[in-house]
Amino acid sequence: MVGVLSNKIQKDELKPGDHIYSWRHSYIYAHHGIYVGNGTVIHFTRGPGQEIGTGTVLDRFIFSSSPSDPSKPPCQICGDQSKSDGVISSCLECFLYGGELYLFQYGVSPAMFLAKARGGTCTLAPSDPPEDVLHRAKYLLQNGFGAYNIFKNNCEDLAIYCKTGLIVFTRVSVGRSGQAASYLAAVSAIVSSPLRFLTTGFAGLTALGCGIYCISRIVSDIGVRRDVMKIPVERLVPHSRSDRSEAATETPKED
Repeated sequence: MVGVLSNKIQKDELKPGDHIYSWRHSYIYAHHGIYVGNGTVIHFTRGPGQEIGTGTVLDRFIFSSSPSDPSKPPCQICGDQSKSDGVISSCLECFLYGGELYLFQYGVSPAMFLAKARGGTCTLAPSDPPEDVLHRAKYLLQNGFGAYNIFKNNCEDLAIYCKTGLIVFTRVSVGRSGQAASYLAAVSAIVSSPLRFLTTGFAGLTALGCGIYCISRIVSDIGVRRDVMKIPVERLVPHSRSDRSEAATETPKED
């Protein structure tokens, strides 16, 4: 069962349209996708060792969302996807890459959202019906989702868009991804360390840091942000991410 401490589920609990994820590299990063039924997942990847895009050896060492291990024989269902990038379809086993299966939660309460201190596991935003989710995912599989960017347009961004139809239309430093938002929130808490002069003692400093982290996560969540609009997938694809503000002029997010 999905609970406060863990979103882990069993494979037989999956339903088409579910947003699922699996942790990579000792829980450093999670890879996200949309389960479309028949043991198949649609997800977004930049390819092996290219997620952070620094152009250095760190690209290969830190993150990889590639669904295949080039050192092992290709999957009999998916084939060799070790060099695949963009929006792709994989079997559930290749998507999990040996990891556990987790269900991303939608429409959670603010208390539940903050109780899950790690970002990229839930959102305050409600999910659209499964048929809308599947339509978006399958359309993007055929037409792409733009250029991969670990902070602004990653695998979690694609999954959240498929579930909600919401797009961030301002040129801010983070997209819909809860993981990216939580990392930036942690940085904000550290950078704000000069505020330590407003309090005394370790307990006060800890409370201040936690407060800044929680506020930063809340205001970055797709469910409360005001810089988002709902865009049909057919209108989204022809535009690059930098042009989405022009594409999203008619249907603002409802209060």
